[in-house]
Amino acid sequence: MTAVWITIAGLAIANAAIKASGPVALGGRELPRAAIDVIALLAPALLAALVLTETFTTPDGDLTIDARAVGLAAAAGAVLVRAPLLVTILAAAAATAAARALG
Repeated sequence: MTAVWITIAGLAIANAAIKASGPVALGGRELPRAAIDVIALLAPALLAALVLTETFTTPDGDLTIDARAVGLAAAAGAVLVRAPLLVTILAAAAATAAARALG
């Protein structure tokens, strides 16, 4: 077994243990409303952080403004005018492609 597969197996076991710890620790009790509200905000916050990190950083970790930022701005504009998701994606792709073609 290679080191890669040992790492994958270890991560799978750790993931299962982490997921099982919640029901084991709480038993059948309900979470407080404040905890549920915070948990509901985690996914959008994480998604926003990932989008911004991928848009404004280089593989070296440096800050950059390039065609990806133009696409993000176009997507944000489409969201502001409440465009459908497909239109938003197409606007972002078209703006990014145009910025790369012109720049």
